[in-house]
Amino acid sequence: MSRLQTHVLSFAEQAIDEAARLILEGEPVAVPTETVYGLAADATNAEAVARIYEAKGRPSFNPLIVHILNIGSARSIADLGPVSLELAETHWPGPLTIVAPLRPGSGIAPLVTAGLATVALRVPAHRAMRALLKAVRRPLAAPSANLSGAISPTRAEHVVRSLDGRIPLIVDDGACPGGIESTIVAETDGKLRLLRRGPLEIPGAEARPDGPLEAPGQLASHYAPAKPLRLGASEAAEDEFLIGFAGVEGDSNLSDRGDLVEAASRLFDLLHAADASDSAKIAVAPVPDQGLGAAINDRLRRAAAPR
Repeated sequence: MSRLQTHVLSFAEQAIDEAARLILEGEPVAVPTETVYGLAADATNAEAVARIYEAKGRPSFNPLIVHILNIGSARSIADLGPVSLELAETHWPGPLTIVAPLRPGSGIAPLVTAGLATVALRVPAHRAMRALLKAVRRPLAAPSANLSGAISPTRAEHVVRSLDGRIPLIVDDGACPGGIESTIVAETDGKLRLLRRGPLEIPGAEARPDGPLEAPGQLASHYAPAKPLRLGASEAAEDEFLIGFAGVEGDSNLSDRGDLVEAASRLFDLLHAADASDSAKIAVAPVPDQGLGAAINDRLRRAAAPR
């Protein structure tokens, strides 16, 4: 990725206005929450979300937490079960993330959910993130604002150390009061499952470490199409739907111009389209295994693995 000039602005109306402008232009910005600093981007803009992965050097497309202002916003995006709703009323705003079924037409980009039918939601309490949410009037996807695998940032200088030159803006509002990522739970048939431990202890939430990938911090396989998937294809066989890239034309194309950000933003949409097509199989053109391309290829290898 090209090197950017990273500005650090202290929390104030001017800083939030500038952060909102950048987010509405499709850029990610770092902003504090009560847990850690997050790298926030418009959750309805797939290319903006792809830039989060690019900036972090994230090795694979894991689901991201979507930050919203209130329970009403959450219910417009997901179907909260009765137990989840009671938890939300008790702990939001705060360091609790709830995974729930995604509503059709929610507008959340598929890259945010890693192609899953569920979405992770949180109502933050920190004044900076709440001010930004009010300014942009969009849900914000926001993983921790650090290079993938690095120590989570709790101060603006931690973000500078990790992401300087990779993002345009850091909003500095001092140290995060919590310092530990949010607790994540999901509800199934009225029972809670603990997907990630965090600041909140949720009575009755059962930890199931071997379950499917549903939230950040879990190590499991991602969404895969029902049809067989062949990688590195320069042309399609008779029974294949070809997803092209750059000079390889196909039934659809990740990016005609070879742009890896655009390719990442379109990946899940095109896999869904190919899976719903009349073709019996799916083929995907080669994607360079560097930068964001490494994340795309990681996701494709998982999707193509024998099941």
